[in-house]
Amino acid sequence: MSLSKQRRESIKHYILEQIDLGTNSVVNKTVEAFEITSTSVYRYIKEMVEDGIIQKQGHSYSLVRAYKLFLYDTKSVEDEMDIMSNDLAPLISECSDNVKRIWQYCLTEMINNVLDHSESERFLVACSKNYMNTTFFILDSGVGIFKKIKDYYKMASLDDAISELFKGKLTTDKERHSGEGIFFSSNAMDYFAAISDGKYFTRNKYEEININTLELNLNGEGNVATMVNGGTTIIMRLSNYTSKTMKEVFDRFSDVENGFFKTMIPIKNIFDDYPVSRSQAKRLVRRCENFKELVLDFAGVEDIGQGFAHELFIVFGHSHPNVKIEPINVNEQVQKMIAHVTRTV
Repeated sequence: MSLSKQRRESIKHYILEQIDLGTNSVVNKTVEAFEITSTSVYRYIKEMVEDGIIQKQGHSYSLVRAYKLFLYDTKSVEDEMDIMSNDLAPLISECSDNVKRIWQYCLTEMINNVLDHSESERFLVACSKNYMNTTFFILDSGVGIFKKIKDYYKMASLDDAISELFKGKLTTDKERHSGEGIFFSSNAMDYFAAISDGKYFTRNKYEEININTLELNLNGEGNVATMVNGGTTIIMRLSNYTSKTMKEVFDRFSDVENGFFKTMIPIKNIFDDYPVSRSQAKRLVRRCENFKELVLDFAGVEDIGQGFAHELFIVFGHSHPNVKIEPINVNEQVQKMIAHVTRTV
């Protein structure tokens, strides 16, 4: 009995997902998932090889990638929409409207940051795309983003600047910018990273970033590494088939009445060891009085210190009663410490 077109496409999509994830035994997993024969799976794989979607590499397969590079002179760029409309939009023309809108927001925001903040004479935009996902790289050779923030706000370290980016409402040009671009872009993307001065900002803490592989990832089209060593590199990746929308991302943290009223901080991304001191808590909640809701994500945090918890939930909480603090992904040990400091009040 022949399979319906929809089921065949589902099988192919599943195979591509597994290949993209680097899964071993793709054929066996597909046989189990769809209860079809291995012969059928190999036939689908053969079709996708012939269609140029995947390629055989030794005893395994990989998705075929297409690459495109654009190098711009900053002074000759009128605005970010010119780049988006003329060069980048055609690269995502086959995507659904929700995907296009996410890319339009994120790409224009990041390119605008280069034009308005980087002080770079030139910058590069590169695209690496396969059947399943698209990755954009934006590289400039100007003032690094973390140094720019550190110097403007007179912070003690680059790490302090990075931690502030997680909160949003952070800009070095308050008259022309709201400080929302990186916050909403990093929440919209499947993967987002900003790299500068040997440090990086990302909400994907557990995924390794190897700057030296960027040139390889771009298939050798241009010496990207020479620009990575200075300035800022932005990496953004999104599934070509995501169902998320930019509106959903905005609605998580803002509304018409209050604007950008809610922020979320992934604790594990800020502290390498478990947070223990009051000074760590003070840095964590710096500027958080600007929000009505503060979500603290404790995923991956095994324990917290008494001083940290007391400063966070009692001192800051009592000083800013209009800010609702919501801890999420809390394990038993962290919950015990939160309960301990709040119970003693």
